[in-house]
Amino acid sequence: MNKEQPGQFPFTLGIHPNMYKDRLWTMRQYAGFTTAEESNKRYRYLLDQGVSGLSVAFDLPTQIGYDSDHDLADGEVGKVGVPISTSEDMIKLFNDIPLESVSTSMTINATAAILLAFYIVTAEKQGISPDKLKGTIQNDILKEYIARGTYIYPPGPSMRIVTDIFSFCSDHVPNWNTISISGYHIREAGSTAAQELAFTLADGIAYVQAAIEKGLDVNRFGKRLSFFFNAHNDFLTEVAKFRAARRMWAHIMKERFEATEEKAMMCRFHTQTGGSTLAAQQIDNNVVRTTIQAMSAVLGGTQSLHTNSRDEALALPSDDAVKLALRTQQIIAHESGIADHPDPFGGSYVVEALTDQLEKEAKEIIAEIDKMGGAVDAIEKGWVQSEIARSAYEFQSKVDSGDKVIVGVNKYTSDETDESDLLSINLSAIEEQTKRVTNFKTNRNNDHVQNRLNELKSTASGSENLIPPIIECVKHNCTLGEISDTLRSVFGEYQPSL
Repeated sequence: MNKEQPGQFPFTLGIHPNMYKDRLWTMRQYAGFTTAEESNKRYRYLLDQGVSGLSVAFDLPTQIGYDSDHDLADGEVGKVGVPISTSEDMIKLFNDIPLESVSTSMTINATAAILLAFYIVTAEKQGISPDKLKGTIQNDILKEYIARGTYIYPPGPSMRIVTDIFSFCSDHVPNWNTISISGYHIREAGSTAAQELAFTLADGIAYVQAAIEKGLDVNRFGKRLSFFFNAHNDFLTEVAKFRAARRMWAHIMKERFEATEEKAMMCRFHTQTGGSTLAAQQIDNNVVRTTIQAMSAVLGGTQSLHTNSRDEALALPSDDAVKLALRTQQIIAHESGIADHPDPFGGSYVVEALTDQLEKEAKEIIAEIDKMGGAVDAIEKGWVQSEIARSAYEFQSKVDSGDKVIVGVNKYTSDETDESDLLSINLSAIEEQTKRVTNFKTNRNNDHVQNRLNELKSTASGSENLIPPIIECVKHNCTLGEISDTLRSVFGEYQPSL
């Protein structure tokens, strides 16, 4: 009989002895659109409805380092997230939100260091020191090369920025999670559960190795590493995946990297229900899908959870859809009884067998990646991407043939059209955002701006930590695009091999 207990190495049963009996998972709904002001309204609405943490979605120009008034940003400003080009934008985004008492997650990677700097400066204007801030920046650039594509710089300089954030936050923002190593987007791109697990942990291995090579203490920075997993519809497989992730990471940190602090061995993770599983047909079915996925995350021991909204296959979610998604979490937390028991499915023959099987499959994949020289080399060779593409093709072939049933899509279909009120983007507000950024650049001291950008360029050309000069740039009104362009001038841009 397995004598392991919750809260004990290797944490298969959960990272805390009593899990949710002592503290529920953070209910963190992902949001951001149109402008900082519009997004701020959504955040305050969510806080009023009972969320326990904020999660910021940024628009594509912000993610790839372009200001809202840049020619390449035209048509994309505010569409899939909030545009943040200036310190003024960030101040408006968190207006009347006390940052010392709210945990904020930011889904940002290539420009993570800049958004962290904006957040720190915004907090300081609220009178809050960096050591009081709680939250997470995704800061996972490797999965951008694998699955999303919102990268800027080549892997080498990108990994430098990641580890500079580790080092800076260890000294100045100690309660901040410095990375959210993400399998979510890998799964959205079409991977299997075992591939999501393996590729995510392989990326984690690469980050830890890079930090150690930079001279950082694994027992120190390791405590602030976090993960981000997907929850799909195969309920028991998903529960087992989360359990396997904890066990695998604990052994990786202890045996591969010789961590001795238990907190540095813990796989703490956020979960989001599967966006790619949402269907545009019969969208009420998405409520059922999301509920199944959310329950798998809770039964699997997640620390934080976002539940997708029923209408997200058609548009950014409406207020009513967001509220229902949040209520789904709250009902699971307070009415289902699941939260009263750590690892409720532990000991189940099926779940234990699935946990072992997923771990075995994931270890085999990681061993293959190690043979190639690690995650960065495997990504640069295109191997990881091709493996995901193969899995995505195989899944879609099963859907197309009817071997895999998607209710309302390839079986039990209807000709009914959905008449739901969908959220629309305020185009005039986006035009105002663009003008505001241009005016911001006109009305500042541009000599100070250039001096700070020159200092950043000098630091980037050397080996010192990049975060302090980026913060100074923000304090002197440099924009996100200008900081990104300065780094581009030194690091270049990544061009994937065809």
